[in-house]
This record gives sequence, C-alpha cells and structure tokens, in this order.
Amino acid sequence: MKFLLAFAAVVAVCLAAPVDERGATILKFDNDHRGLGGYNVAYETSNGISAVEQAHLKTIGSDAAIVVQGRFSYTGADGQVYTVNYVADENGFQPEGAHLPRV
Repeated sequence: MKFLLAFAAVVAVCLAAPVDERGATILKFDNDHRGLGGYNVAYETSNGISAVEQAHLKTIGSDAAIVVQGRFSYTGADGQVYTVNYVADENGFQPEGAHLPRV
C-alpha cells in the first residue's frame, strides 16, 4: 500500500508539469547489461530529466532476487529540480525525496 501511495505521488508530480516534451532529445545514454548478473543504466535528456539505475543479483536463503537502486531527477513546472532516490528489493519499492511524504 505504501508503494502505491508513493508511486501515485511521483506520477502526479510528473504529470503536473506542463512541459512540451516533444522536442526533447537524448543527451547521454549508457547501458551495461550483464545478463543475470545485473545491469547499469544512465541517461540524460535535453529537458532536464536524468536517471541512474543499478541492479544486481542477491541470494536470500535458497532464493535469488534482483536488487535495484537508483535515482531520477526532473524539473517541475515551478522550476524546482525534484530528485527521487530509490531501492527495490525484498522489502519492496522504497522511494525517498524531499518532496515526498514520509510514511
């Protein structure tokens, strides 16, 4: 439930920005895929969006799971840069940001 509330808040903030995204271009894109060993992805766009994400395989008892951590940033309609740091692991999706409510 916490995940859905946090995710809904992030989506609402993103959708509230009245920016014309059609002219945005990709300035940087890095992708290092290591199969089941994980991956690293990073990108930046001309409209101020950027993201970095890493993933790796984690053994939990006799099971294996992918652990993902990263961050994304964008400029809101108010001109402020919003950043969300997150981890997704066996405990679910855990976002953090100065603009997000703490649960």
